[in-house]
Amino acid sequence: MNDRERFIATMHYQERDRCPICDFGFWDETIDAWHEQGFPPIVEGEGRGEQASEFFGMDRWAGGPTIEVGLCPGFESCIIEDRGDHEVVQQGDGVRVLRAKRMSSIPHHESHLLVGRESWEEHYKPRLDPTNPDRYPDWQQVRDVWDDPDYDAPRTVKGGSLYGWIRNWMGMENVSYLAYDNPDLFGEMVETIADCVVGCHRIAFEHGAKFDACSMWEDMCYNAGPLLPPDLFKQFLVPQYKRITGQLRAGGCDVVYLDSDGDIRELIPMWLEAGVNCMFPLEIGTWGIDPVELREQYGKDLLMMGGFDKHILARTKQEIEAEVHRLAPVVDESGFIPFCDHRVPPDVPLENYVFYVETVRSVWGKDVNLKPIVPLQLRTSV
Repeated sequence: MNDRERFIATMHYQERDRCPICDFGFWDETIDAWHEQGFPPIVEGEGRGEQASEFFGMDRWAGGPTIEVGLCPGFESCIIEDRGDHEVVQQGDGVRVLRAKRMSSIPHHESHLLVGRESWEEHYKPRLDPTNPDRYPDWQQVRDVWDDPDYDAPRTVKGGSLYGWIRNWMGMENVSYLAYDNPDLFGEMVETIADCVVGCHRIAFEHGAKFDACSMWEDMCYNAGPLLPPDLFKQFLVPQYKRITGQLRAGGCDVVYLDSDGDIRELIPMWLEAGVNCMFPLEIGTWGIDPVELREQYGKDLLMMGGFDKHILARTKQEIEAEVHRLAPVVDESGFIPFCDHRVPPDVPLENYVFYVETVRSVWGKDVNLKPIVPLQLRTSV
């Protein structure tokens, strides 16, 4: 089996050679630290996370042509002010943030261009036009991918963000007030984003698109649950999710995975109702989400990706091995692609991560049809 065939089989509980062996990625600081511990210095520059995955013999869980379903064109990305170790940057979403030059932490929002209806209609709504040709690749080239039965990565399409984008564009406090103080505008924003996503997908399907999965992003929960109250989630978001997932399924794409950090448990039933059937990266956190418990609660209706507590990777090899074996029965049932529940952080020693990879290849991968690992000369004394 290639990576695409294995992904499809796993997400449909079909016969397969083994579980996909993947990871979400690595902090830049993690790779910097690993260079001092024996990781090849050749892994540098743009795309070094992908290079690192190749070194560890990882399978691919996403690929194919890109269609831009968000702001198009984006705003100019530029540095506004240099503050020594930090800099004020205007991002492609129009938000100005203060970010550290060398740390992969979440940037602090300095100011927002989107503050109300006037700025929405002037700066954001026009950038959500699905007919903008700049969103799309060369159709003949992408049809070669969509029509290739031997293409070796899952063909994924972006599904946008109905809440997370608005929260980023306005800020957490502002969007929280907006949903109560001006629900008509909030609802219009959500619906306009959905219109754009649905329109982009429709145009792609008209050009022969074949998608194996759709990826969405929200990051709308924290350690105590949802950032948007469930009643408003059900009122404003669920109907628009249904539009997106309904069209995807009509086009033959029935795997929709959604990236949201935090404690998502209160929202899972409504996401499933709305056709979003895979949770990613299933962050364990202090709130203690457990893939084993979720499988017991939802059975095979809920697909999962992630779910291996990143903090365990910084502990002992015995703890790493124990967690790999604890998750193995759910992995073997399928419908679950396990990996670190976010990007691998820099407190994880390279020696531990190599042990983790070797263990999951044996336990989850059954040592079957695995990609080679580049040999490493570890410096364990560092």
